[in-house]
Amino acid sequence: MFIQTEATPNPEVLKFLPGRDVLSDGSRDFRSPEEAGDSPLAAELFEVTGVTRVFFGPDFITVGKHPSVDWPLIKAPVLAAIMDHYTSGRPLLNDGAAAAAGDDDHDGGVYEGETAQIVAEIKDLLDTRIRPAVAQDGGDILFNRFDVDTGVVWLHMRGACSGCPSSSATLKQGVENMLKHYVPEVTAVEQAL
Repeated sequence: MFIQTEATPNPEVLKFLPGRDVLSDGSRDFRSPEEAGDSPLAAELFEVTGVTRVFFGPDFITVGKHPSVDWPLIKAPVLAAIMDHYTSGRPLLNDGAAAAAGDDDHDGGVYEGETAQIVAEIKDLLDTRIRPAVAQDGGDILFNRFDVDTGVVWLHMRGACSGCPSSSATLKQGVENMLKHYVPEVTAVEQAL
């Protein structure tokens, strides 16, 4: 098995490409060893000293590290954990966790009428134009909510994008400009916590 690695815009995150599907639907973000209990692979990766975050995308895994640890020290153990997992045949997610693995949109409510149409346009742009570009950098971006009174769209940055020094520029210059262009009701984009 050959696993490729790619740098991401976030110097604390590497993207690992195992050459096969990782998560067939959606994405999963593990921010702590406690959250990794749903995934044998994520739990193994958190056992590598210095690993602070694990993210599963459709065909990639991103791993975040603590700034005090250098990639040359932990890259080989991370690669070994990924390879061991895939050669073992174990599931990526434990039973029950797989059902919850979808894109956990944190919709701030139910939208009706014209607002529902605006939200549908926002989500369509995210899914067709923005998320594929963000995935190339080892991350994901998910709709959180739309405030119809102010025109503000709230989004979750995940994977390599979460905590990335250039994520605010991506959000403001890329995502905000595109949404404002195609959906005039959007006045701003903010990152949800």
